[in-house]
Amino acid sequence: MIQHKTKNFKKIDAHAHVGAFGGWANVSITAEQLVEQMDAFCIEKTLLCAEPNTLTYDAMQKYPDRFVGIFFANPFHGEHGEQGIAQLYDSVQNKGFRGIKAHPLAHAYVADDAIMDPIMEAAKDLQIPVFMHCGHPPFSLPWSIALLAERHPDVKLVMIHMGHGHGVYIDASLKMAKRYPNLYLEMSGMPMPSKILQAYREIGAERIMFGTDAPFHPAAVEEMKVLTSGLTDTEMEDVFYHNCAKLMGFS
Repeated sequence: MIQHKTKNFKKIDAHAHVGAFGGWANVSITAEQLVEQMDAFCIEKTLLCAEPNTLTYDAMQKYPDRFVGIFFANPFHGEHGEQGIAQLYDSVQNKGFRGIKAHPLAHAYVADDAIMDPIMEAAKDLQIPVFMHCGHPPFSLPWSIALLAERHPDVKLVMIHMGHGHGVYIDASLKMAKRYPNLYLEMSGMPMPSKILQAYREIGAERIMFGTDAPFHPAAVEEMKVLTSGLTDTEMEDVFYHNCAKLMGFS
């Protein structure tokens, strides 16, 4: 049993996975283990994505009050991506998914490539946000994500990891989010608590949110970054809970 003692802020995890990830990562987590972690860290709901999407759907079926499905979109699925777009619509309209995950690094395309346009257009049509991995060259850099946001101003686009572990990319994520109001920030894997405070103050109180990236990062570390960021308790409540709730239409 996980034991944890800190301030009991209620939370929404804006980014987590289930499954086994071999190779360089060599980590895994089941839906049951993730629920146990959620309970330990006062996480009421988790935005969940996985490949294949059936893993997410199975977890949603087992824990409908805890997991919110985010469709993992591969723009190369089918000729010109049509197969993936059809699956996306079916997942949102018939299976309860409420967002899209895009991973340019994993699928080897530059973030602002035209191959993303059908996915972004579907997001606009379905009125759901897109969550995009941010922080690794050459595919998922903040400047490229910003160009995608510029081309699709009506789609809310979340930069997952807000630059990840590279200071230049973190700074660029903040600058791009300041420039484009449809860009949001999620802070898992980003090591600098001060940048959470900066994002809240300079980008906007509603555009920075908590995530764990389970099972890749310890929830305790991700939580502690918010707790030590310099935000007030009320402001931390925004980052931990209210901002993601508003983005997803929970409140």
